[in-house]
Parts: sequence; C-alpha cells; structure tokens
Amino acid sequence: MSDCTHDCSSCSQDCSSRKESFIQPMNEHSHIKRVVGVVSGKGGVGKSLVTCLLAAKCRKAGLNVGILDADVTGPSVPKSFGLTGNAMQDETGLLPTVSKSGVKIMSVNLLLEDVNAPVVWRGPVISGMIQQFWTDVNWGDLDILFVDMPPGTGDVALTVFQSLPVDGIVIVSTPQDLVKMIVNKAYNMAQMMNVPVLGLIENMSYFICPHCSEKHSIFGESQIDETAAELNLPVLAKLPIDQRNARLVDDGRVEDIDCPELDDFVNALNIF
Repeated sequence: MSDCTHDCSSCSQDCSSRKESFIQPMNEHSHIKRVVGVVSGKGGVGKSLVTCLLAAKCRKAGLNVGILDADVTGPSVPKSFGLTGNAMQDETGLLPTVSKSGVKIMSVNLLLEDVNAPVVWRGPVISGMIQQFWTDVNWGDLDILFVDMPPGTGDVALTVFQSLPVDGIVIVSTPQDLVKMIVNKAYNMAQMMNVPVLGLIENMSYFICPHCSEKHSIFGESQIDETAAELNLPVLAKLPIDQRNARLVDDGRVEDIDCPELDDFVNALNIF
C-alpha cells in the first residue's frame, strides 16, 4: 500500500507484504518511507564505508536520510562522519546526531562515555539495543533509513530482518575467490526471511594508478558479474580502491567523497 507505515502491529490490512509479525513499531514521532539494509557475508569488505557513501550520496540528491548503525560491536559510522560526543534525548525519545550535510545517525558509539571501550555484550543485549534504535529513536521524517549490518548471518542480522520492516538489502563483496560463497550466504538468508535483494556492490574492485592511469585488479579479477547473473541480480556498482577516499574517511569527511559509481543506484532509489 502506498500509505503503508510499516507498522504491522497497528494495521488491520491483510496485504501481501505483511510480515508475521515480530516487526516492532517505530517511534511514534518517526516517519520512515524506506528501510534498506547493507550486508556482507564476511567482515573486512567495506560494508560500513558503502553504507556511509550511499547515505551521503542520497543526501546530496535531496533525500532525507538516516543511518542506523547495527554493527554494535564494531561501530565506525560516527567516526566516518566526524561525529563526536553523546546523542541527546527529549520527551520524544533519543535524538540521532546529525552530520554536517544533514544525515541522521544513531550508533552505540554516540551513547558511550569512552568510544574506545569494547562492547562486551551477549547477543540478546545487542539485539535489544538495535530494536531500541528503531522504537526509541525519534528519526523524524526520512525518505530512507540505511541499516549498517554487522558481518555474517548471525543473531543481529536475524533481529534486523525480523524486527524492522526492511524493504530490501544491498550485498557488499570484494573480488576474491570466495566471493560467491560470501554473496550466497547473505542472499540465502534474505530469501529465508523474505527480504528482497536490491543488488550487489563490489568494493575494492580495482585500483587506477595515479601515474599511468592503468587499471590494476589488486585482489584478483572480478567475479561479481558471473555471481550476479547466477542469482539474477543486478550489479549496482564496482567501487575502486582510492587512497584519497581512505584519508577523507579517516578525517571524518566521508561526505566530501565524490563517488560517481553510485549515481545510478542512488537515482533509482528515488523511485524505489
């Protein structure tokens, strides 16, 4: 339904997209049109970076954007945006911290006194925190909320798929021999949970030499096109290795990165 609020618990309609329903109601002051998860079958592929780049791109395109950092034990989103200090709250709930361009962000690192303190929590506590990021945070009006998922297909991913009304996921991978297995794990979990897969993004796909402009496949030749064809999925983007981008992220300036490889997908999200 075009006027769907994604809150199945208060809805009497028996629509085809209704999930039985562990879906948690969003904060009553939040109005979120679309929820997109960014996932990977393993760590170290740059999933959080892709999440930040997508959010920054969507914001530049005029969309109201948020990031729910569900990678509770390895949160990196606030640092990428240069955010420090603690999130605030008022009578409406927790308030996301807002980046310089207007991206709304909630992460456990915005709640800790010491960002270097390890989050030594068991799975149920982490899952409860993620649910609170949905139910207790006043996100306001958002066109799209990106959920930066932890790597793998474990407890937290299950919580996100069951508790949040995820409209689709993006799978991030790298050009290595095990890419097919990595993508298949994430894809199969999404299929089990009846969550649409929007497509694949290959990170660290190649490196262009700044001196000779020759393209080098640092991690081996890409296999993402073959994997995507087998799963009947689109390849949304192939992102290069760029030392300048790495420095900008380290400096908390991910919003200053120009990433034209994501333009087509971000434009498509306007009609998704």
